[in-house]
Amino acid sequence: MNSTPSMRQATSVADTWFDPRCPWAWITTSWLLEVEQVRSIELRFHVMSLSVLNEGREVPEKYKRGMIEGWGPVRVCIAAEQQHGPEVLRPLYIAMGTRIHHEKAGLGRDMMLAALADSDLPAELIEAADDPEYDKALRESHHAGMDPVGPDVGTPVIHVPGSDGERIAFFGPVVSPAPRGEAAGRLWDGVLAVAGTDGFFELKRNRTRDPVFD
Repeated sequence: MNSTPSMRQATSVADTWFDPRCPWAWITTSWLLEVEQVRSIELRFHVMSLSVLNEGREVPEKYKRGMIEGWGPVRVCIAAEQQHGPEVLRPLYIAMGTRIHHEKAGLGRDMMLAALADSDLPAELIEAADDPEYDKALRESHHAGMDPVGPDVGTPVIHVPGSDGERIAFFGPVVSPAPRGEAAGRLWDGVLAVAGTDGFFELKRNRTRDPVFD
């Protein structure tokens, strides 16, 4: 994925919340980075956690290991943001996502160390992976993204400015694979149209394919 935003003057800010281990958020991010090239938006990244989201919920057995391992990467992201500024989340997330979803590197220490190196961040940030002291800030970031959307969704979540100046928050879009070029822009236009419609809540159909990473 291209990690460099368009050089055009951005006219609006789109905030997105990610957990590096979510494949659907990863595809949506791929799409959003493409949208930056064809529409006047500036994309900002924030951290949410599927482990926080699913606390106390009954989840399939195959997801329980991911809930445990998933704490490490998001803690490292929060530590990086605190110590080096929010701008580091873009390259760090892209580095983690590339290794997790394309290289099947898992969620462990080796993946995180490699992603930190790819992002020119100090290896010492890996110590945050096992440090619950970062969980307060993690939960605050998580709830800032998720609470405006409601408890019944996961990630991807996007916040955009509405016509009245208020921020509009929504879940999605869930798409596979990510549209490219002007197709990405057209999807963005449509998403803004429905999300900005007063009283609009849901548009959905069954998924007929697995995540496609390109």
